[in-house]
Amino acid sequence: MVALAGSASLGLPLLSVLSGTANAQNISNPLPIPELLENLDKTGKSATFAMDVRPGNVEFFKSKQTHTLGYNGNFLGPTIRVKNGQRFRLNLKNNLQEVTTLHWHGLHVPAKWDGGPRQPVPMGTEWNPEFTIKQEAATLWYHPHAMGLTGSQVYKGLAGLFLVEDEVSDGLDIPKTYGVDDIPLVLQDRRFFNNGQFAYVQSMHDIINGVVGNYLLVNGTLKPTLALQKSLVRLRILNGSNSSIYRVSFSDSRSFQVIASDGGFLESPTKMNSILLSAGERAEVLVDFSDLKKGNEINLHVAQIQGKRFNAMTIMAGEQSKPKQAIPTFLRQFDRTPASSASRVRRFNMETMGGRGMGMMGGRGMMGGRLTINGKRMNINRIDEQIEAGAKEIWEIANRSGMMMKMPHSMHLHDVQFQILSRNGQPPQPHEQGRKDTVLLMPGEVVRIIIRFGDYKGVYMYHCHLLEHEDDGMMGQFEIT
Repeated sequence: MVALAGSASLGLPLLSVLSGTANAQNISNPLPIPELLENLDKTGKSATFAMDVRPGNVEFFKSKQTHTLGYNGNFLGPTIRVKNGQRFRLNLKNNLQEVTTLHWHGLHVPAKWDGGPRQPVPMGTEWNPEFTIKQEAATLWYHPHAMGLTGSQVYKGLAGLFLVEDEVSDGLDIPKTYGVDDIPLVLQDRRFFNNGQFAYVQSMHDIINGVVGNYLLVNGTLKPTLALQKSLVRLRILNGSNSSIYRVSFSDSRSFQVIASDGGFLESPTKMNSILLSAGERAEVLVDFSDLKKGNEINLHVAQIQGKRFNAMTIMAGEQSKPKQAIPTFLRQFDRTPASSASRVRRFNMETMGGRGMGMMGGRGMMGGRLTINGKRMNINRIDEQIEAGAKEIWEIANRSGMMMKMPHSMHLHDVQFQILSRNGQPPQPHEQGRKDTVLLMPGEVVRIIIRFGDYKGVYMYHCHLLEHEDDGMMGQFEIT
């Protein structure tokens, strides 16, 4: 029997982990498309929704029921779609046996409705955020963000997409029929015990390296099939994993056009045949499948930089559809913030310090190495940075993981979108030149970003979006005054 690394020394149960070759119950299922959450305002003037957070069960493997969490269902949540300028309202009921939150990842939102660890929703209570959507079309997402519980709750299934549309997205001649030629793909790897339960056990190794799985779920399903109905398809890809970094490509190495990053459309499409996404990052791509004949199949490949390569999804060509569709050469005007306009430069060192004295404490508050930003771990009672509303700042972020603990980190900022000015002193690649809210930093990398802080005042978070790092304290707070 193969035990989890480090589990015996931590007093954790010696349960064996599925090897990655077990047959999935849903192996031949069509790709499930998360349903669009019903707008309760039938006039469409506002965006008014209701959701509950609940426990559930999913049979990922035959005769094995996995205990899960979901929004309005057993696993994951519905897609919320809104318009720029709409008034947004939500009634959220927490039916879990523990506290949770609901964070709007990538959304410009008042601090009191951010859904971070400062806005807990205790079990058995409701939360009713209300605010106006104030940003351009983008593929965003939502997930829990309770102190020390983010990783475990996301792992069990709490996540969903949040789509903002505007007059530009409405007017572009690109695929936009949700679930037909505009396809959401939530990519998440998982690890399972032999009894079918998620193997989310925070050994010291798991905290330092992140929990990396040996099975890949696409929209909550193992190895689904997407039957194409159109020749040109728009894929909205979310790396919804806890800590894995994915390189996404196709089995035939076909190229695609990247049209959007975290915060919305690029100025113009950029051609690639693979894209690297860290946990929490998104990309929208256009893929032309007009060369495929009925019955042809290709696979979507998802490779963890941490090691495993998945045939994540089968793409099957259906009846020949409309002729090859032109891809726009221009998407939208991008309002860049010049570096010369910044009033201040702040520096952030993301550090992983292992070695002698690195220990472990049981329960939630576990400690592995010291995962810090500027030498500090998260303290909800401390404000780390104070920023004036409307300020423009450069943040220089460095991955200074220790000699023996070299590992990736990322930086995610709540409330704001930013531009990448440079990566290791060089201009960012074209697909990283749009609006971003999460940026990957490989060991030794230094990234400079420029941020325009908006009109909302209050306290927000910045943190590593490897969720095990975040939960262990690699997070700080900034206050807009």
